[in-house]
Amino acid sequence: MKVLYPGSFDPITLGHVDIIERLVRLDYDVTVLVAHSSRKQTLFTSDERVALIQEDLENHFKRRKSDSFLSMIKIEKFEGMTSDYMKMNSIRLIVRGLRAVSDYEYEMTMAQVNRKLYSEAETLFMPASPEFHFVSSRGVKEIAINGGALDHFVSEPIRKALVKRLSERSMK
Repeated sequence: MKVLYPGSFDPITLGHVDIIERLVRLDYDVTVLVAHSSRKQTLFTSDERVALIQEDLENHFKRRKSDSFLSMIKIEKFEGMTSDYMKMNSIRLIVRGLRAVSDYEYEMTMAQVNRKLYSEAETLFMPASPEFHFVSSRGVKEIAINGGALDHFVSEPIRKALVKRLSERSMK
């Protein structure tokens, strides 16, 4: 079955990778949908995020000797409403990760909106694994900006990309 896992992924975290891995282990074909919005300020462009996700997932699954799962994952960028992407690609199931009660309130509203816009849409809420309950892209960027250790939050290639991007920005 095809599922959609949308987000900004700015940057992708170990929590995101964990959810993707759990989905493919359940035999879902996962489309990781990178949200692109010209109105939203991101650290990485949507093309850079797609490339970083691709690299991160390839490294992750090869390290685990389960790179056959890569054939079950598609990474795309999209500007517009998630429900429109779902309709255009005949996807009825959207997956959203939950870390806290506050996530649930926001995600429940979004699930209802998506269902109203696309009556076939169903949302599957997947709780974060305990070791990733506190991991968010926003938090990762804050830690990186302040020079903190990132090894519990992102992979090494993502850490390097963050450090490089932040040093480029500080030079401007």
